[in-house]
Amino acid sequence: MGFMNLTGRDRPLGLAPASVRDYRELARRRLPRQLFDYIDGGAYEEATMAANVADLRRIRLRQRVLRDVSERKLGTTVLGNELSLPVVLAPVGLAGMFAQRAEVQAARAAAGIGVPFCESTVSICGIEEVAAATDRPFWYQLYVMRDRAYAEDLMHRAQAAGCSVLVLTVDLAVVGARYRDVRNGMASSLSTAKKLLRGLDFALHPAWVRDVAVGGKPLTFGNLEKAVPGASTPGAFREWVDSQFDPSVTWDDLAWVRENWAGKLVLKGILDPQDAREAVTRGADAVVVSNHGGRQLDDVPSTITALPAIVDAVGDRAEVLVDGGIRSGLDVVKALALGARACLIGRPWAYAVAARGEKGVTHVLRILRSEMEVALSLTGVTDVRGLDRSALVDVDDAG
Repeated sequence: MGFMNLTGRDRPLGLAPASVRDYRELARRRLPRQLFDYIDGGAYEEATMAANVADLRRIRLRQRVLRDVSERKLGTTVLGNELSLPVVLAPVGLAGMFAQRAEVQAARAAAGIGVPFCESTVSICGIEEVAAATDRPFWYQLYVMRDRAYAEDLMHRAQAAGCSVLVLTVDLAVVGARYRDVRNGMASSLSTAKKLLRGLDFALHPAWVRDVAVGGKPLTFGNLEKAVPGASTPGAFREWVDSQFDPSVTWDDLAWVRENWAGKLVLKGILDPQDAREAVTRGADAVVVSNHGGRQLDDVPSTITALPAIVDAVGDRAEVLVDGGIRSGLDVVKALALGARACLIGRPWAYAVAARGEKGVTHVLRILRSEMEVALSLTGVTDVRGLDRSALVDVDDAG
């Protein structure tokens, strides 16, 4: 990958990054270990997180030749909005800890390319700060909290800020054990010795300290400023999570959400066809086939293997989106061929913003677009909306 000549952890690469994988390496070198592991890690032994990527890699595109592919269309429509690419920047919690006001930078990059940005409930930048930074409507992601009045206030704030889509995350009744976060103190208390080691690790990343710890203030959860005192105290964040994530939520609570949200409603965290049918019956405009990036329950199916059955179950009654393991434009093409309307990407933009801020996110989106252009051209498809399973070779036949 051209990284062997790099000797300093915070020094730039000698070669320009060419892929999401390159941006991951840049982020690894620039971020303190605790923060990189938070982006990069998954639940338990990380089997599902790995499967999200590996199962996509096993799918083969069907190469076709001697077709006029001189003009290619990558734009699509999602929930009534025109997108230049079938891609959405997924909600990423704590993103503002990776780069200075990272959510604002990512929202600007998304608007510049013409795709949606989805703000996380646990973002560092608040809804209003993101809204002031871009003239393009963005999405808002919500967890159902025990404090329903606080959740209602967040929905009302999002609507007032011009958010057009609410993404309700439904796979966090309890929080999966993320062993990396436990080991490095992100999800547990540390001994004095380990705190000193963590402090040393932060000190060994001066570029991050200047950009985020000093220049990125205030480091508070912009949407939860009344509930969580500061993002720089992992213990306070964990305490809020434990106290507010509600394991008693049921399908009946969607009626309450609908009473407080007038826009489009998306349910994120669907892996089972029956749950997908229920979501549509209960009024969801779209579902996201998601296992939380492999960060919740390990040993569940990868999203790409779960996708076809959910597409078949939903039919044309709602739109189906997918996330998990998307690392290239080729992956996007594969997901669309299996029936997804668009893909949400989380780690790719998180790596990019950590490495190079807004320019990095813009570059990653351009990389995905370029990779999609090639994939369409060499599969003989001229419009992403025309992708179907005929663009794929059966895995067993592909060798």
